[in-house]
Amino acid sequence: MTKREFIAQRTAKFFEDGDVVNLGIGMPTMCLDYLPEGIDIWIESENGVLGLSGAPENEEDGDIDIVDASGRVSTMRVGGCCFSSFESFGLIRGGHVAATVLGAYEVDQEGNLANWMVPGKTCAGMGGAMDLVSGAKKVLIMMEHCDKYGNPKILKKCTLPLTAANEVDYIITELCVLHRTEEGLVLEELAPDVTVEEVVSKTDAELIIPEKIGSMI
Repeated sequence: MTKREFIAQRTAKFFEDGDVVNLGIGMPTMCLDYLPEGIDIWIESENGVLGLSGAPENEEDGDIDIVDASGRVSTMRVGGCCFSSFESFGLIRGGHVAATVLGAYEVDQEGNLANWMVPGKTCAGMGGAMDLVSGAKKVLIMMEHCDKYGNPKILKKCTLPLTAANEVDYIITELCVLHRTEEGLVLEELAPDVTVEEVVSKTDAELIIPEKIGSMI
């Protein structure tokens, strides 16, 4: 299992029975492959679909008109439906999404999120992220712990333009699960064979270390 697959598998465990869950573009759409069994989850995508259920087993069985946020062909569960972008954002802004899962360039200990642009690089725009983080009841950020140069992505203070302020609830990486509380970022879970010291060394933000830390598996 790759790092990203591991992150997606753990992130999907946050979904609860009856949830409407939005999966953002990129890594979050991988959660479709790890939906928990035995509970009823409705996957929503801001491009206007409710009831996504993952990639078809055979490519020829796919419908190119049904895609997730990344444009990947997906199947749809019984009862699923498609609708306009206008209606999709009415659903999101109306507070009907239980959880949104997004990627990030940076997150900080105050729950600030930067995930839409890097100054000087081509940018397609913020998209629906600003609406999702303010409209969803729970904001889950899944990302690799450090960038490709080994620099921490979980900071004391974001340096990039913000998507939202004080909206992030959980950060899920290949190393750990962090929970943002009023007191700060709490280290709640560790990946197998990962130590507290490793997480601290790869994190710029200040962490609260409880006496008991759970496992990501």
